[in-house]
Amino acid sequence: MRRLLVAVLVVLSGACASTPPLVGEPAPTLDDPKAEAAYRTVLDRYSARDEIYDGFDTRIFTGATLLTPAFREARVRRQGLFQVLPAAKVESLLADELSEAARFHEFFLGVHVNDYRYDDFAQKRSIWRLALVTPSGEVTPVEVRRVGRADLNLRAYYPYTSVFWVGYRVRFPTTFANGQPVIPPGTEHVMLRVASTLGQAELKVSAR
Repeated sequence: MRRLLVAVLVVLSGACASTPPLVGEPAPTLDDPKAEAAYRTVLDRYSARDEIYDGFDTRIFTGATLLTPAFREARVRRQGLFQVLPAAKVESLLADELSEAARFHEFFLGVHVNDYRYDDFAQKRSIWRLALVTPSGEVTPVEVRRVGRADLNLRAYYPYTSVFWVGYRVRFPTTFANGQPVIPPGTEHVMLRVASTLGQAELKVSAR
């Protein structure tokens, strides 16, 4: 009887875990501990995670990062260190990133869905509704593009993903139809809402 009770407790503790099981190699890190810690600080500032459950059954684990100019710069400079890029190439990549940041409010969205049928975020008839929620209201994406499986290269920049996760690029407009900014100056936080009949996840991140 005691063995049965222990087995039940082990099963329940696993079912209640707030993160998916760690599978495969750990995400690559920089050799310089200070550079690695600095990147993680910026990543954490603009990232959030949430989960959707049905009782003890996991529907989805998700994480998202708002690609602010500050985060884009940190990611490009991290790429430069990993790939040993010339300074001129780093600055060229950074200029491209900042140009994109001026055109869209963009998120990297990572998802771990237990049932592959629900991994349809980029489909026109997706069961999921994505929305960027700010103090001024909310907008839906102008583009959702599937980046692909979270391989080691992707995980080097978004280490909260893991094997069996899938990455997406989600772009929102910067202004409403009336021309007002979606994220007003001085906004502290914004939220990416991921919702469907399976439930909803709310990922609140810094906007500054």
